[in-house]
Amino acid sequence: MNDSYAECLVRRKVPLSASVANIIMGAITAVCLLLALSTQLIGMVLLLVFGAATYFLYRNSRVEYEYLYVDKILSVDKILGRAKRKSAWEGKMDDIQVIAPTGSHELDPYHQTGTKVLDFSSRIPGAKTYTAVVRTGSETVRVIFEPDEKMLQCFRQSAPRKIFLS
Repeated sequence: MNDSYAECLVRRKVPLSASVANIIMGAITAVCLLLALSTQLIGMVLLLVFGAATYFLYRNSRVEYEYLYVDKILSVDKILGRAKRKSAWEGKMDDIQVIAPTGSHELDPYHQTGTKVLDFSSRIPGAKTYTAVVRTGSETVRVIFEPDEKMLQCFRQSAPRKIFLS
């Protein structure tokens, strides 16, 4: 049996608004620290609230996606702040209709209204993204991701008629 294995890690670009919000929340937390040193109880409560909010905002703005392809199963894990891993999506190669570069004409027959779109890409302008169209039952999902060359070759090896590289 021909077992394929490939993995790829992609970091999502941190939006400018998240960076600005992190700086503002850090400054507010620093002010709350000074307030906690002078007024004790109110300052401590505010320090705990804003400190926790700053931590969660920072962690949730740093997102990475890990693509794993093993034995005709593609899974995507979402990693928050390099600490918390969560399964984001999983699909079998049998359910995948087509994998093609995003915006290519091979995807034209699959553009339907009401199609769910899952974006697991870095969102960096100019990045080479691919779209996988997955049909499970009556539901159609378009998955946008950024596989590397090894993963594309594994896809091509297991289902050559479903993969379009250019």
